[in-house]
Amino acid sequence: MTADGGFAAWVGRVETTTDVVTPQQVAGLAATLDLDADARARQGLGAGGTLPPLWHWLGFLPTTPMSGLGPDGHPKRGGFLPPVPLERRMWAGGRLRFESEIRIGEPLERRSTILSVVEKTGRAGRMVFVTVEHRFSTPRGEALVEEHDIVYVAIPDRFTPPPPVAPPTPLAFAEQVPIDTVKLFRFSALTFNGHRIHYDLDYTREVEKYPGLVVHGPLQALLLMEAARRRRGGAVPAAYGFRGVRPLFHFEPLEVVGTAVDAGAQHLATVNGDGHACMLAEVTW
Repeated sequence: MTADGGFAAWVGRVETTTDVVTPQQVAGLAATLDLDADARARQGLGAGGTLPPLWHWLGFLPTTPMSGLGPDGHPKRGGFLPPVPLERRMWAGGRLRFESEIRIGEPLERRSTILSVVEKTGRAGRMVFVTVEHRFSTPRGEALVEEHDIVYVAIPDRFTPPPPVAPPTPLAFAEQVPIDTVKLFRFSALTFNGHRIHYDLDYTREVEKYPGLVVHGPLQALLLMEAARRRRGGAVPAAYGFRGVRPLFHFEPLEVVGTAVDAGAQHLATVNGDGHACMLAEVTW
């Protein structure tokens, strides 16, 4: 289905912004991932060092004034993104291509383009998918191309889990990752994410009808990337893609799993205590 609902005019819109990912921001994320001083030193996570893959999410934060926020804690509808009236908005997935390094503390430019606005009807009713392309450049040229998928749906009367999805097999690794409300708060703070489903349990249960605080999609994607890179000596992949298939909640155990590398590709997943995949990802080395 082509873009409709009055949002076709948003396709092709462009916004260019600049920012810097600072050593202090990097230190905050390293602490949230429980990396000690020795680990940070080994990875060169200081001024002038190479920013690890996905850590660019520490930059370009949505510094909307309080008066500009909606009831869910996100910026109000409109602005660069189309004003989709559906109440629930989620980071559905993304695809990234890594071209060259980004250094901690250096100027970074992001050129954002709305690639598509597509309306569909699914199990959850009406859904609107918005895909935004971000091209990141350093003083040395283009460093990263990212496509970011956002989905808008209506808030249901009650939570109904999606059909279960199995994680990839056969597994080459599986590790438990502690998740609690402090880690969710820290990640929200680092990314200046005001979405209340990550820290306000009363709102999450009473308004959005989830049974618990939702573990951020980007946090899950980052945990998968970090686990895969540890097993490759900290290598930087050529490409990475991920998509959420099931919400993960703060009270559930979290396991990150991955297959062996086959023809350069490796399949990853976050898995809850019932053995269901919550996020699926593929990294290309």
